Amino acid sequence: MPEAAGYYNSKKTDDICEEVCGQASRAALTMTRIRCVLRGVDIRAFILLAILVPSCLFGIYLHGQKISYFLRPLWERPPKPFNNIPHYYHENASMAELCKLHGWRIRDSPRRVFDAVLFSNELDILAIRWHELRPYVSEFVLLESNSTFTGIPKPLFFSENKEAFSFVKPRLTYGTIAGRFVKGENPFVEESYQRVALDQLLRHAGISDGDLLIMSDVDEIPSGHTINLLRWCDGTPEILHLQLRNFLYSFEFFLDDKSWRASVHKYRQGKTRYAHFRQTDDLLWDAGWHCSFCFRRISEFIFKMKAYSHVDRVRFSYYLRPSRIQEVICKGADLFDMLPEEYTFKEIIGKLGPIPSSFSAVHLPAFLLQNADKYRFLLPGNCQRESG
Repeated sequence: MPEAAGYYNSKKTDDICEEVCGQASRAALTMTRIRCVLRGVDIRAFILLAILVPSCLFGIYLHGQKISYFLRPLWERPPKPFNNIPHYYHENASMAELCKLHGWRIRDSPRRVFDAVLFSNELDILAIRWHELRPYVSEFVLLESNSTFTGIPKPLFFSENKEAFSFVKPRLTYGTIAGRFVKGENPFVEESYQRVALDQLLRHAGISDGDLLIMSDVDEIPSGHTINLLRWCDGTPEILHLQLRNFLYSFEFFLDDKSWRASVHKYRQGKTRYAHFRQTDDLLWDAGWHCSFCFRRISEFIFKMKAYSHVDRVRFSYYLRPSRIQEVICKGADLFDMLPEEYTFKEIIGKLGPIPSSFSAVHLPAFLLQNADKYRFLLPGNCQRESG
């Protein structure tokens, strides 16, 4: 009906869209259609979304590892608890008394002890380790490769500095192995390859059934009195993990008491294999020290960060910047900007932030304190490292 009768058409019209048919230019027609499609779209929301989505993706790229580690308790359960064995020791207690306190019995003579390690570049820590264990170890066994676990060519650092270790020369079996230099391979494959070679070197060193074998990385140092106890006592477990006090960068930064990978085995030919993972439930407490990344020079930090099996943690090149590394050391922060590797939110939150400084230098390796001037960088209050 005509509008004069009091009626009107309530259907909405769109002037822009109505003009489409009247456009003479194809370009103008296209632009008008776009304007028609966008009519009713909140441009501000669209712009915000265009900024927010890339920002979130970039944030995940930068901090995805942190997010993953923080949420770890949601999908991963803690490992089975260890059977914790109390550790009794006093310098004035007899070996018979100490064996009895542990529920063991004393032997007529001590077992032979073999200390076997894969060596990379940890010259200072190796010297401290071998001086700590020298009174109790029958044979030191060291295997060195011209390749890092990540396939980078490296000098034979021990061979070049072997004169500094002449104090163990009569009891040292030293071997070298050529790296395979396979590009793109998982670093743990090369590590496993070298550990198998260390098995062969042990047999060459003369190890036999019943001897004690220490399996640990160079920086996982059993205390001398712990090894003395195990070599003198009968009834000890066939395989025994050692709980070590865990330090980072030096003995100033005590991290926790959760280092357990070091182990001592009663050697069994054809059965014992050199490894660095959990092999038993038995754990002897307070059995030594683990001093990770305890280097004298910044260049040694950079070398290990690029060389060891967890090289994937070097996510950005600036992590290797010497000034940053020095700053991280003195703060007691994490070289790889990672969150704690824990299984509960309580433990993760409790360990957030830098490690507090400790001012205790009690119960450390004797050789370290006897040569404090030489190894001052490992003692509290000496975080500055040599630049070379």
